[in-house]
Amino acid sequence: MTAATAPAEDVEASPAIHTSGLTKNFGAQRVVDDIDLIVPTGSVYGFLGPNGSGKTTTIRMLLGLIRPTAGNATILGQPIGHGDARILGRVGALVEGPAFHPYLSGRDNLLRIDAADLNADPATARRRVAEALDRVGLAAAAGKRYRAYSLGMRQRLGIAAALLQPRDLLVLDEPTNGLDPQGTREVRSLLAELNADGVSVLVSSHLLSEVEQICSHVGMMRTGRLVTQGPLAEVRRSAQQRLTVTTSDPAGATAVLQEFAVAELTPIDGGVTGLMGEDQEPEAIVAALVNAGVGVRGFDVARPSLEDLFIALTGEGFDVSG
Repeated sequence: MTAATAPAEDVEASPAIHTSGLTKNFGAQRVVDDIDLIVPTGSVYGFLGPNGSGKTTTIRMLLGLIRPTAGNATILGQPIGHGDARILGRVGALVEGPAFHPYLSGRDNLLRIDAADLNADPATARRRVAEALDRVGLAAAAGKRYRAYSLGMRQRLGIAAALLQPRDLLVLDEPTNGLDPQGTREVRSLLAELNADGVSVLVSSHLLSEVEQICSHVGMMRTGRLVTQGPLAEVRRSAQQRLTVTTSDPAGATAVLQEFAVAELTPIDGGVTGLMGEDQEPEAIVAALVNAGVGVRGFDVARPSLEDLFIALTGEGFDVSG
């Protein structure tokens, strides 16, 4: 059952990821500051943040790669500790780019990874490796040495490694890094297929257009703190909308808009623009403008894009290498 069809109470009762007060200090520097992350079961959760926001450090704590300074986390309903193999066996991950043996082929690299998995059946290893390679479009390059792989091919191999076993949760850090538009589309389609099969996904990405297309939920980090999270539609609705009135009477329009508490009113060529809240009704504003004798040639309400919202919440451009 996907996030779109799962009852809300079921999703909230058992999140795929849930942290409480999760904190990480490196010496005197606090990198992750008391975050309560909730990734609903069945969701595709876009984890966003500028450089140095603490996003990757959070992911590393979730996977047991580093210990938190304070707080706790549950993965798939179970508390996670340092290197907890019982839980992490149900999680596929790609963090900070894939690393493989350069002189081995893609197939042999995956076979070595599979052999190190105590939960993997050696009798089915070659079949599962072949299926994983085929799923990410590397079947034809399975015998090629890793050192000859392009950046995009290396990224695909990393995703294949995360899919060697059936997973309940995927944690992917920049999964489309280095991919061309076609490869990016294929990864987007793959994540949609996995999610439709019941796999929850936490994905970080610097491609906001991709996040808007594949994610049902988002969370945004800034300087170690989680500044917002929730269903993508709700997060976007929480932002003020840009209202633009095209009129030959901008002064009269401004007076009416002030009565509706439209913020940041600014004259523009041929009209006036400002920010309105979700609770303000465009129909009522249009009626008030007409009743006040303001000639309305055009009336537009634009909901902010995810990029607009990101900049408004973090105050900076988008760079999620941290």
